[in-house]
Amino acid sequence: MHYFNDTNKSKKALLIVHQKRSDPGEIGKKLLQRGYYLDIKRPPLGEKLPENMNEYNLAVIFGGPMSINDKNNDFIKYEIDWINVALKSNKPFLGICLGAQMLAKNLGGNVNRCSDKSYEIGFFEVEPTYHGNKMFNKQKTFFQWHNEGFSLTKDCIVLAEGNKFKNQAFKYKNAYGLQFHPEVNINLHLRWLYYTILSNPKKLKDKGCQNFLKQLSLRIKNNNKISNWLDTFLDNYLLNFN
Repeated sequence: MHYFNDTNKSKKALLIVHQKRSDPGEIGKKLLQRGYYLDIKRPPLGEKLPENMNEYNLAVIFGGPMSINDKNNDFIKYEIDWINVALKSNKPFLGICLGAQMLAKNLGGNVNRCSDKSYEIGFFEVEPTYHGNKMFNKQKTFFQWHNEGFSLTKDCIVLAEGNKFKNQAFKYKNAYGLQFHPEVNINLHLRWLYYTILSNPKKLKDKGCQNFLKQLSLRIKNNNKISNWLDTFLDNYLLNFN
């Protein structure tokens, strides 16, 4: 699937999502604003990823409801292995939530549930490390939706940590991994809540999940701040890495 504003865009972004209704949200919107043509691929639906990054300027793997440890999903190993293509290209790569876990796994880390089997759904603070102080100096609260976290190998640079799930942001060469969801704006957040209420309302009562009203209150408080943080992250880090 392709998204574009005009046919004159010279930059191309590969966006990898995991459901038919998946939306790249705020990241897709901001890439369009920066002149990118968006090529969206869905490996769980049988779509193939490119053998190289010659036609692309960056790649993003987004999140999904599945577990990276589900051995019945062949596409998970396929995507983890494919990350080598992005890393070898020396072009910007971003993994978000499941995508960050895939990146960590590719680099030799492990992905596991929290020891008390709880979730992290809602808005939670991250604590920047020395290396992430500048990146997170204006915004430390982000939207989370996951029940697994990841370990990292020593060649990764940890940028932010969390209380429950330790590794929240990291860098490896031309790649960034974010456990949280900066792409989820208010519209996408409401869609996620809507589909969760329809399909599995008990999830919103799981341990570690903020209730509906608290999420909406914190969304109103943080939505624009997270959007501004994403602008800075894209312009000063992901799209201009060093």
